[in-house]
Amino acid sequence: MNTFSDSVLTALRLVLSGDPALWSVVFRSLAVSAMACVIACGLGLLLGSLLAVSRFRGRPVLLTLLNTFLAVPSVVVGLVVYLLLSRSGPLGFLGWLFSFQAMVLAQSLLVLPLVTALTRQVVEDADTSHGEQLRSLGARTAMRSLLLAWDERYALLTVLITAFGRAVSEVGAVMIVGGNIDGFTRVMTTAIALETSKGDLPLALGLGLVLLSVVLLLNSLVSLLRRWRERLDTGSQNGAVALA
Repeated sequence: MNTFSDSVLTALRLVLSGDPALWSVVFRSLAVSAMACVIACGLGLLLGSLLAVSRFRGRPVLLTLLNTFLAVPSVVVGLVVYLLLSRSGPLGFLGWLFSFQAMVLAQSLLVLPLVTALTRQVVEDADTSHGEQLRSLGARTAMRSLLLAWDERYALLTVLITAFGRAVSEVGAVMIVGGNIDGFTRVMTTAIALETSKGDLPLALGLGLVLLSVVLLLNSLVSLLRRWRERLDTGSQNGAVALA
């Protein structure tokens, strides 16, 4: 049996046996990404909804900047957060550098443009379809953005799942601001990079299998939500035809 086969079998045993070292890293990764998504989605949903229905000078420039932030490498985000949280930085008094909070902040900033851009597109499409009716009823910009976002809540669930997938698979930012400290700031992606460099392939593969499983689960949820939404839309259309 070759080294790869041995490593895979050992990795499966680590995963299935509930190895404490492996699962502590997994739970820490999920906690960091979940908190980052709560923060980023809370802000991104509001900003994206308002941006979708608002019309003002400079909006095209703002949209261009927003789309540009989608392509910013995670290491750049990590560097910016590092400079902000360093002792000489404006947020150095918080003492968050190389901590759980620093990783949450970095992932929040990384995911925020994604949530805002996707929400803006979803709500703007809804506004194009039936926003005129809300305007005729006297709904102002803020109220219209909230109503349209609620109307598209199932589509926005897909945005939330996508954001979590982006956060949990990120490595550059958390490596810089977290420091990959064992037992404190080591997450799945940084642990995989470290254990591979050390030659501990079973642990790296075990973490990789868990990470792939999380991504597969997220993609499956996105697919199920889309099918559910299509069925709801089809049922609504059939009901409207029957009433007509």
